[in-house]
Amino acid sequence: MRLHALSGIGEITPQSDLAALIRQSLRQDGLTLQVDDVLVVAQKIISKNEGRLYRLSDVHPSQAALSLAAQVRKDPRFVELVLQESCEVVRAVPDILITRHKQGYVMANAGIDRSNLAPMASLASSPDLQSPDPESPDPDDQVLLLPVDCDASAARLRQSLAPEHPAVVISDSFGRPWREGVVNVALGVAGMAALRDQRGERDRHGRVMQTTQVAVADAIASAAGLLMGEGDEGRPIVLLRDLPRSWRARSATAQTRELESGQALIRAREQDLFR
Repeated sequence: MRLHALSGIGEITPQSDLAALIRQSLRQDGLTLQVDDVLVVAQKIISKNEGRLYRLSDVHPSQAALSLAAQVRKDPRFVELVLQESCEVVRAVPDILITRHKQGYVMANAGIDRSNLAPMASLASSPDLQSPDPESPDPDDQVLLLPVDCDASAARLRQSLAPEHPAVVISDSFGRPWREGVVNVALGVAGMAALRDQRGERDRHGRVMQTTQVAVADAIASAAGLLMGEGDEGRPIVLLRDLPRSWRARSATAQTRELESGQALIRAREQDLFR
């Protein structure tokens, strides 16, 4: 397999044509999109393109947000947005707020982030949020939320890249409760099985595997993350080529659960061993 970080993507806005930018970058890098390619795209540029940029000065914290903010020592307006994006608070201690996002991800701050945001150029549509003053942009006043539906976002981008329709993985960096450091994981997936279910297959010695499921999309996202970086690298899209077809397809032994989505990677709450 080969991975290539696309160059020249630049700053993304709601007016950006991501498919056109991807093709332009491929041409600049001497590459041509192929049917079996996988594009790993940083969540941040998808969120920017979908107008998920909010201004804290337009957020009015609820009493619940004020109380929780005092507990975790965070801006109440920021905490209000976290609560709006979440269905459950999993852990709240000073400086740490872990929630279950409405899409099912268990993550810090519901995935809301301030890093690598240029001065506000656009704003999400919301009755509670008003247009920013273009004369006085404050980068510390803006935050970026996750896409509303990461799988739908991946599917739309894949569809826009006709006729090749490469697989698309939308990735974000996650901290892990039992290990140091962050790694990229898949939030949205289209065009490939996110989870390879190998239950029922046999190992080298003929034993039937009982529990083995491989998080293929997470592994791809993690590999691409090494090229994307976490700082000022400016490489939000990575092309992965020559992924074996067997790793893209649904396993013949798969259960009825849909595997061609990021949701397939989220463990059901009733199977959570640590609740």
